[in-house]
Amino acid sequence: MRQSTALRRSLVALALCSTAFAVSIAPAAARSHRTSRRVAHARHVDHHARRHYALHRFRHMARRSQWDESVATMRRRGLSNTHASLGSDSLSGASMSGSSDLVSEARRYLGGNPTSRASLWCARFMNMVLQRTGHRGTGSDTASSFASYGHRVSGPHVGAIAVMSRRGGGHVGIITGVDASGNPIMISGNNRNRVREAPISRSRIYAYVMPN
Repeated sequence: MRQSTALRRSLVALALCSTAFAVSIAPAAARSHRTSRRVAHARHVDHHARRHYALHRFRHMARRSQWDESVATMRRRGLSNTHASLGSDSLSGASMSGSSDLVSEARRYLGGNPTSRASLWCARFMNMVLQRTGHRGTGSDTASSFASYGHRVSGPHVGAIAVMSRRGGGHVGIITGVDASGNPIMISGNNRNRVREAPISRSRIYAYVMPN
């Protein structure tokens, strides 16, 4: 009888120990599972971040290559100048001979304002030049309307319309050459309240288009 009672007590103690051991293991297993999920998620995020960076880098290098090729082509053709005209002076003879009708028409108004607007008239001037050279404009007085006009080109071709960002809005003009630093030279309206031809930082231009 005593042996039976002792056996039952041993079995009960063993069951309690097994239950306590199982309870102690469960939180540890859960923690291990959560840790594994966090590690897997971190690796997944890192993989996508690396792919995004590689794609961004590839696109940047492609755009840089297109830009350099456009600038080199312009320079081979003599379509560059280290100083842009700020008044009635034009660019070099080689540049002038290779310029488009848009450039020639726009240069007629250097130093003035041929529009009826006192402010925000760069797009109005651009549309006027287009119409007077036989092209259809955008019909809008916003510079950004030219980002979807005509057809896109990769770099600063002479006669291309350049659309750029500017504090308080945008700006639009016509490319006439590149300077010694590789920045495009642009003729535009409402540049210090007049039609002006001057270099523009290439980082500010987000679209080049050619009229159809």
